[in-house]
Amino acid sequence: QVQLVESGGRLVQAGGSLRLSCAASGRTFSSYTMGWFRQAPGKEREFVAAIRWSIGNAYYTYYADSVKGRFTISRDNAKNTVYLQMNSLKPEDTAVYYCAASENIISVVATPQKYDYWGQGTQVTVSS
Repeated sequence: QVQLVESGGRLVQAGGSLRLSCAASGRTFSSYTMGWFRQAPGKEREFVAAIRWSIGNAYYTYYADSVKGRFTISRDNAKNTVYLQMNSLKPEDTAVYYCAASENIISVVATPQKYDYWGQGTQVTVSS
């Protein structure tokens, strides 16, 4: 069983920055596919970013078009933590942000159903 705990969400003005963190339990964290999703009120959960291990100890990152160039996903395997650095925030980025993990190397990282574990979410509010 993997437990995920997000932190870092808060109220920020448009144009500002935030860094979300997700601390994970588990002995093989370095091989987990880690993703960030978000859900705004009245909307479905949507993919934000993911980071996936690949052969050769390389990590690949993936982003939704809406955040590409503004958000950066990274991980620190020594700390069992994945981060989401969010810059140039916009009001439309307001949502509850969820961290997700899969113990498998999944091919379709943007599909929520591919992930096995989820955090409780952290609220990000961007004011205009």
